[in-house]
Amino acid sequence: MRRIALLGPGTFSEESVQHFLGSGHYEYVNSRFISDVFTQTASGQTDYGVIPIENTIDGSVALHMDWLVHEVDLPIQAEWVYPVDINLIGFTPKGQIDSENPYRHIRKVLSHPVALAQCRQFIKQHMPDVEIEQVSTTAEGVRQVQAAKDPATAAFGTTNASKLYDVPVLAALIQDHKDNVTRFLLVGEEKPQLQKSEHMKTTILVTMPEDYPGGLHQVLSAFAWRRINLSRIESRPTKKKLGNYYFYIEIEGSLDSILLRSSFEEIEAIGCEVRILGCYPCYTHKSGPIMMEV
Repeated sequence: MRRIALLGPGTFSEESVQHFLGSGHYEYVNSRFISDVFTQTASGQTDYGVIPIENTIDGSVALHMDWLVHEVDLPIQAEWVYPVDINLIGFTPKGQIDSENPYRHIRKVLSHPVALAQCRQFIKQHMPDVEIEQVSTTAEGVRQVQAAKDPATAAFGTTNASKLYDVPVLAALIQDHKDNVTRFLLVGEEKPQLQKSEHMKTTILVTMPEDYPGGLHQVLSAFAWRRINLSRIESRPTKKKLGNYYFYIEIEGSLDSILLRSSFEEIEAIGCEVRILGCYPCYTHKSGPIMMEV
């Protein structure tokens, strides 16, 4: 049985994995920190890792991108998009509840920084003076609330974490936008046996030669005249020199395409370095389980 490292238990990562990969084909290895997910997979302790990489509200998760690019060399094997519904989880105080603001008793909120960023409007409206404390995962925040048993401390997290730690949901669906989704990547050395997808992506890193006027324009032109669609392009520091960046590019299409291969050759011909992070199938929440029966 293959082993998969992920943030958990009681996290959005765990919910998404259960939805897409099910429970019968893999052994899930829960980790408190994203660094553990990467290192366990890179060292061979687990076969795959699950990485939250982008969110509708908060955008890219820079720390996770940096790990994928700078710290490990793990190919992307699949992508899925999962809806994220965030809840306020905590204990109700004894006595009368404030009818105008039933959350006035809360003085501290714990959660992962990405989840906190997705609930800014709720915080502003209901608890503008609350103390914010960042923790390693949304589930860890709920665990600490359960341990404290103090109504003044609450967490933002999943319904799974609420059930796991037996802490009530005080308010459901508190994220700023109801159509909130997160993209997850499955990374690992070996290609898993997944259901076929009509939607394929290829992710590359392009590092420009130094002091090359018009270099980025030439890179984009190599794709444009071949009518290859770029679904995402983002610049990130190389961490080698101030002002030196690489470009993280997601391409709609497979490496099987001759046009895509030739675009890489054209980019490399002008002195750019191209690193392929993966060619992989993509799935939506409506796809259902994607693991093939073996």
